[in-house]
Amino acid sequence: MAKNKNHILLIEEDPTLAEITSFRLELLGHEVSVLHSAEEALHWLEKSSTDLMIIGHFLPGMDGFEFLNRISNEVKTSKIPTMLLSPNSELDDVQQAFNAGADEYLVTPYDPQTLEHKVNRLAGLEL
Repeated sequence: MAKNKNHILLIEEDPTLAEITSFRLELLGHEVSVLHSAEEALHWLEKSSTDLMIIGHFLPGMDGFEFLNRISNEVKTSKIPTMLLSPNSELDDVQQAFNAGADEYLVTPYDPQTLEHKVNRLAGLEL
């Protein structure tokens, strides 16, 4: 269980996956904002802040890799821990995500305990 309440920005194009992931994160005690595109997220980040971001791979308009690359190069967002959600488990995709700035990578569908473990690690709740 999460010891501290963190705000998580979840950017996921699949409404079902977004709903399930948001629900699981809220059960762990986190506050979650859900958006469905990189463009929405960029506008949201201009006005708001978050403790960590979970980003879908296949976002409309700008995919997760492009979004990661962009926020990794912005002063305001470069220090925010990020995790990419993707159905792809190929090493090339994982490496591309880390090269773009991801701190974690989670293959979907995921095990809920793996989500919890990775989020806690990103939030600094787990060593």
